Amino acid sequence: MFATRTALRTSDVVVRAAIVALVLGTAYIHSTLGGLLFTLNSIGYVVAAVAMVIPLALAVRFRWIVRVGLIGYAATAILGWAIMGPYYSTAYVAKGIEVALIVLVAIDFVRHDGSPISVVRREFASFTQLVARRGVVAAGA
Repeated sequence: MFATRTALRTSDVVVRAAIVALVLGTAYIHSTLGGLLFTLNSIGYVVAAVAMVIPLALAVRFRWIVRVGLIGYAATAILGWAIMGPYYSTAYVAKGIEVALIVLVAIDFVRHDGSPISVVRREFASFTQLVARRGVVAAGA
């Protein structure tokens, strides 16, 4: 159930801690704004922060999906704000945090997963091996 220990460098821990701090910071800002949309946005950010550090094997195995999702989530929040506003000082702070978050998560992605193309190739190879194994088991039964 829990992931095997992986050797994390000090810089990896610092980057991951900074990501979690930025996520929780923007979650806090959104939680203070009131309204269902901001509350749900805040809850989504908290869930993403937990997913970035939880040591469950499934979360560790698919952490790249968490990273891509977090980048998309922050980018969507920025885009939604750009379209709808409101344009007050706290919003600019939150958007600055989200831009920094996108940059750090992209760095974390490249450091741990490589290029997006290599991730797609690796996952496709893993999937085809799984299907081939299942086919062999089914044929032998």
